[in-house]
Amino acid sequence: MKFFVNFLSAFRIAAAFAIIPTLMFQMYRTSFILFVLASISDFFDGYLAKKYNACTKIGGVLDHIGDKLLVCNTLIMLAIMMPVWFVFIPIIIMIARELYVSGLREFLGTQKIEMPVPSARLSLGKIKTTFQMISVSAFLLIFVIGTLITPQTVSRTLMMLVYILPQVAVCSLWISLVASLWSATQYTITFAKKLKKIK
Repeated sequence: MKFFVNFLSAFRIAAAFAIIPTLMFQMYRTSFILFVLASISDFFDGYLAKKYNACTKIGGVLDHIGDKLLVCNTLIMLAIMMPVWFVFIPIIIMIARELYVSGLREFLGTQKIEMPVPSARLSLGKIKTTFQMISVSAFLLIFVIGTLITPQTVSRTLMMLVYILPQVAVCSLWISLVASLWSATQYTITFAKKLKKIK
């Protein structure tokens, strides 16, 4: 089971890099499928690791790297493909937030002080990641639908999706931004408290 859990995390890392060329070459269906499968694997590797006590140090590292790469790589590509302020501004801020929090962790690591990730079921980090994945999936699905629309395939359902999906994608993106900034504030407060322990 430990091997399978680690395999899911490794798959997420591979998918994060594979999504870049698939978007560059407009292979939108492949990008969408890869991202959805990788997002699902994010849930299952954590669930299986806890249920079957299959947590390992390398698994924790792979899981963390896989999550960050999957979301950040795809968000960067979306910001390049859709250079409108209500898309690229939240993306830039969220990526900056990831670098900021990683910097705090790295500094405390040099002082041999841990900054634990909140483990609550509805932690801000999980809310952030969930809405990021919803947003990215919706954006990718918009591209997929764009390749399907022709005078022969236009339908009421398809047009409803074209109308609804952008709103879901953008709203989810901004919700994830709020959760991202809120969690960054919590990390900053925790960092300040732990900083007092350093002589």
